[in-house]
Amino acid sequence: MNNFLKIQEKNKAAILQFLLILIFLTSTQYSFSQAKYPSRPIKIVSPFATGTISDITLRTVGQKLGVRLNTQIVIENQTGAGGINAAKSVLSSAHDGYTLALLSNSTAISVSLFKNLSFDPLQDFSPVIGISDFTNVFASNYAKNQSLKTIMERAKSKPGELNIGTTAIGSSNHLTAALFKSMTGLNFTVIPYRSPSDLLIAIQRNDVDMIIQSYGAIKEAILNKQILPLGITSAKRNSSATQIPTLQELGIENFEVVSWNGLFAPKNTPREILAQLGTEISETLKDQDLVKKLNDLGVETRPLSQEELAYRMKSDITKWAKVINDAGIEKQ
Repeated sequence: MNNFLKIQEKNKAAILQFLLILIFLTSTQYSFSQAKYPSRPIKIVSPFATGTISDITLRTVGQKLGVRLNTQIVIENQTGAGGINAAKSVLSSAHDGYTLALLSNSTAISVSLFKNLSFDPLQDFSPVIGISDFTNVFASNYAKNQSLKTIMERAKSKPGELNIGTTAIGSSNHLTAALFKSMTGLNFTVIPYRSPSDLLIAIQRNDVDMIIQSYGAIKEAILNKQILPLGITSAKRNSSATQIPTLQELGIENFEVVSWNGLFAPKNTPREILAQLGTEISETLKDQDLVKKLNDLGVETRPLSQEELAYRMKSDITKWAKVINDAGIEKQ
């Protein structure tokens, strides 16, 4: 009998010990889960190549944001496939706010440009905050000293003979040319080039009559009077290029194309983390040193709210779907 009681006491002691360990582990796990965000580096996956305007913009913002959050912001470039690879990489990560995606108007274009897009930017991602806007510029050879009006008059008198140079098919610049043709009714031949540098060589050799490219990519050529800016595609003049009129000012009503970048997180990322990131990045974008650096690149900070960023993505998907369809651009 005494032995039985001793065994029972030992069992009780073992059970009590087990319960105490379980309580400790549970409370420890809870405390880890409640660790202040961010408690480790945040990775942002970008579909743009290193050294591009979008990449430099993201790294500039990331450096300032890292200081503000007291953590490292890691930029990972995953180029190719119209940004599909980068987006899929983020969607396959944990939805915990530590892996974000840089999406843009190129993402909106991809919805209609690719036959089998494996994600839906509206359904699979949650917007965090808009980061930046940058505008395209129409430009010609500086030595010709011509205006956009002159080029348009020539195109009208010689349908199909004048050329517009852009970057790759499906790029923002290429579709800007398609929209320009559609809205003016003019018949230009659009010639896509592999890179901005190839485009600059083409216009300086007079291989094309006009080019369309982001202001930041051709800013130096403009300042060095190698090419002549004719007009910008934003609704208002760019703050770092106030001398260049908008296409609307030049008589093309309602013409507006703005390239943009924004941060997105996988769907189901905790709302409080999205809100915190939005607030911290919004404050970061007010940094005057950052604003100046980006303005020097022809980039304007644009901290859109979650709702505004979602609306911009949705609007651009609709806009570029029509342009792609009207231009008869074949899906890839």
